Amino acid sequence: RPLRFKPFSVTFTLMLSVGAAVIGSLQFGYNTGVINAPQKVIEKYINETWFQRYQEQISESSLTAIWSVSVAIFSVGGIFGSFSVGLFVNRFGRRNSMLMANILAFIAATLMGFSKMAGSWEMLITGRFVVGLYSGLSTGFVPMYVGEVSPTALRGALGTFHQLGIVVGILVAQVFGLEAIMGNDDLWPLLLGFTFIPAVAQCILLPLCPKSPRFLLINKNEENKAKAVLKKLRGTSDVSSDMQEMKEESRQMMREKKVTIFELFRSPLYRQPLLIAVVLQLSQQLSGINAVFYYSTRIFENAGVQQPVYATIGAGVVNTAFTVVSLFVVERAGRRSLHMLGLLGMAGSAVLMTIAVALLEKVKWMSYLSIVAIFGFVAFFEIGPGPIPWFIVAELFSQGPRPAAFAVAGFSNWTANFIVGMSFQYIEVKCGAYVFIIFTVLLLGFFVFTFFKVPETKGRTFDEIAAAFRQTAGGGGGGAAKHSPEELNSLGADSQL
Repeated sequence: RPLRFKPFSVTFTLMLSVGAAVIGSLQFGYNTGVINAPQKVIEKYINETWFQRYQEQISESSLTAIWSVSVAIFSVGGIFGSFSVGLFVNRFGRRNSMLMANILAFIAATLMGFSKMAGSWEMLITGRFVVGLYSGLSTGFVPMYVGEVSPTALRGALGTFHQLGIVVGILVAQVFGLEAIMGNDDLWPLLLGFTFIPAVAQCILLPLCPKSPRFLLINKNEENKAKAVLKKLRGTSDVSSDMQEMKEESRQMMREKKVTIFELFRSPLYRQPLLIAVVLQLSQQLSGINAVFYYSTRIFENAGVQQPVYATIGAGVVNTAFTVVSLFVVERAGRRSLHMLGLLGMAGSAVLMTIAVALLEKVKWMSYLSIVAIFGFVAFFEIGPGPIPWFIVAELFSQGPRPAAFAVAGFSNWTANFIVGMSFQYIEVKCGAYVFIIFTVLLLGFFVFTFFKVPETKGRTFDEIAAAFRQTAGGGGGGAAKHSPEELNSLGADSQL
């Protein structure tokens, strides 16, 4: 029977906790976007450093290789970081793991900030790898912590703050990367080392935030502490409904052996939610959003925009604005419907973009249609495929398999990110203006998958969602798979018996 949740207020403690955690998301976004604007000045620095070492100009191929590694190594660090999420959160908890991860942010800021002074582009590459590690960990820690401190009725809206932090970080990086601010020969090390400042802010704010009440009750069996934390987060002395939900999940955990990544793949009980989590992450990165940002500068130049960098910032503003829109509508419209709307809107925008780019040289005003298509593509991305895959993982899994599921989902996201980043330039050379047809086909495929496979999780408790998957796996019909009582118990399927 569904639990009835009493009215609650959005408390200062809740918003402080979400805000402090989302600094990690902002760091991820900032370091994703910061390397693009100062490309020419950093390439100039690499050339000068090479000449000082070897008394000759660097070859074009060597410069391209060093620059490509400097950009792509961030995703490699993210892959390793996201796969390590489970190692930290089960031992140190969600809040303390976020706090400890800032050590990596400080190391990265030092390496990148002093790379020019030391005359070492190797320090720059190492710093990018380390900040990638930090970002990969953050993509697991932040949605998990936010999902666990949020009340069920606001879990989707507050979960969207993770994506909002990312897009704000990208926008800040675009603005700071302007030549007039920090994207110049003198200040680019400060631009890259700026990640030090948010890390300091998070180290100050996180100790003021409570630990996850779910972690305290379910992992540490500290009921009184969990109750005290919930009272602060909810702003009420009656937290019986939240405690009842967590105790129900705790009872499942007592029968649930520790779920490793291997067991997550092996068990039929986790197969469907894991497939959904991975495909939703792929739908975010294989949607072509990064490719559009890569392609946008050329389209803006063709449109006669004097300063295409400002038009790119305009796309960043659209990015941020529609993330805010998603924040307000996700609890009304639901996750599934918004994700499908976003995928369909992106597919339509991709078709529009293909037509506009293909006719760009013949019909002059098509360049403006291209800009509209880009802005539409970005807007629809932030309505669904941008924010929803991050927080829905927390909703699809119970406490036991949740860290392992975040590790797998994050690994999928970062790997797809790396593949798109490395391959798009080559695919674009072969396909030209029709490169977006590939993304259109992928987007329609993800739409069909979401329509048939993804459940609506709005307003449902973690345990209700997990129980629905257990029922499907446990045998809801004639030819369904049979599981032994021992297997069902070990996997937390107490409700099936």
